[in-house]
Amino acid sequence: MTATFVDLIQRYQTLQAYQDTSGELIKDILVYAQDVESTLRQENSRLNDRLRDTELDLVDATQSRRELQQRERKYESQIQYLTSENDSLKNRNPYVLILIDGDGLLFQEHLIRERVEGGKKAAYALRAAVAKHVGERADELEIVARVVANVNGLGKAMLRDGSLDNSSDFKDFTLGFTQAKASFDFIDVGYGKERADSKIKGISHDAGYAPFLDEILRDEASRQRVSVLEGYPTVRELRATNVNVERFSSDLFRQNKLVDRSTTISLPKPGMVNSALDVLTPATSNASLSPPLASATTATSTAASTPAASTSSYANVISTVSPPPRMIIPLAPKPVKKAAHAPAPASTVAPTPTWSPGLRGLDDPISVGQQAMDSIKRRKEHNKLCNNHYLRGPCTKIDTCCFVHNYKPTHEEVRALAMLSRLNPCTRGQECEVEDCIYGHHCPSFRDGACTHPYCRFSVEAHPPGTKFKNAQIRDN
Repeated sequence: MTATFVDLIQRYQTLQAYQDTSGELIKDILVYAQDVESTLRQENSRLNDRLRDTELDLVDATQSRRELQQRERKYESQIQYLTSENDSLKNRNPYVLILIDGDGLLFQEHLIRERVEGGKKAAYALRAAVAKHVGERADELEIVARVVANVNGLGKAMLRDGSLDNSSDFKDFTLGFTQAKASFDFIDVGYGKERADSKIKGISHDAGYAPFLDEILRDEASRQRVSVLEGYPTVRELRATNVNVERFSSDLFRQNKLVDRSTTISLPKPGMVNSALDVLTPATSNASLSPPLASATTATSTAASTPAASTSSYANVISTVSPPPRMIIPLAPKPVKKAAHAPAPASTVAPTPTWSPGLRGLDDPISVGQQAMDSIKRRKEHNKLCNNHYLRGPCTKIDTCCFVHNYKPTHEEVRALAMLSRLNPCTRGQECEVEDCIYGHHCPSFRDGACTHPYCRFSVEAHPPGTKFKNAQIRDN
């Protein structure tokens, strides 16, 4: 069939529409491609920037890592050096330190009697005992010893005990001990309990240091390094800490305490005691007491008002009581003219005291007549005699002191004043080194196992062990 002109026009229009659609498609494709290219260029630029930053970070990280590696190697080297040095220091000049409370752990008297040579022997024996204790490492160890004590007081105590004939022997012994080894020293700390205790803690005879040992023994390493040397038996409070207790040869340290054996009293001759004279001792002069006053200078008001029986005598007292400590043994009263029918004189030595209150020992006993005691006790308020003036005198505060200074007491009244002053404890106790101290250094009211003073101001330690007390508040002293 032959196409007509109209058909051709239609076909042309159809082709023209197709071409138009194709052009639009191509145009849209080109626009889209342009947008994609622009986006990709931006992303590529961003990624290039990040790549540069990352490369810089990598370079920095590499440098830092190398620096850290170098530091690590340096510190490892230092640690190895310090570890080696620490081990070297631990094992360089190792030592054993021996700390001895010389007032409690006493050397044997046969060594002290040898004076300087005995001190050297004691030092050598102590070092040998410690070397044996540490075993095979003894040659590598430095053994150091420090003994602290009140040299003067301990020498006097050993003299009263009978261990020495001269208290200066102990001083010479300490010199020998110090001279024996360069690392051995005997240190004199003088009077004062706290002076020795501040140097040494954990000593075997002092229960007060159990808490201290408990504290340091919590660490197992410390427990293995600490031992307590034993002379006389270690108190149970320290044993309860499970501390290692060592006992060396009995030839080195004493195993018994010092006892005051310095006083022996002779009985008065029969017929020499005035039967009309009442004799008082501190134990018999305070049977019924009023509470003591605070001032030590007014102690005369604390005396007893109950005298001993008028027929009592020293011989009767000794025959009716068990052997007492020296503090309650009276001195014999002044002798009177012996009757013509008096028997021949006889004397007996009093038993050796079994208790010593400390380094100062027992105060000298005092006896006094009842009449003199009553005379002193009758004085009241400002009529009382000044203790310091009449017992130590003269009073240094006589212008301001409110007590009597112009009275002329008899010898017996002075003794009564001294006896009453003894009822007041000395503030320094057994550490007092004042020779003429007027106060008591242990309780003078002890008798037959009991303290007869209902208001006793002395501490429990100032009484013999096992004492029974009338004062219910005694432990507060």
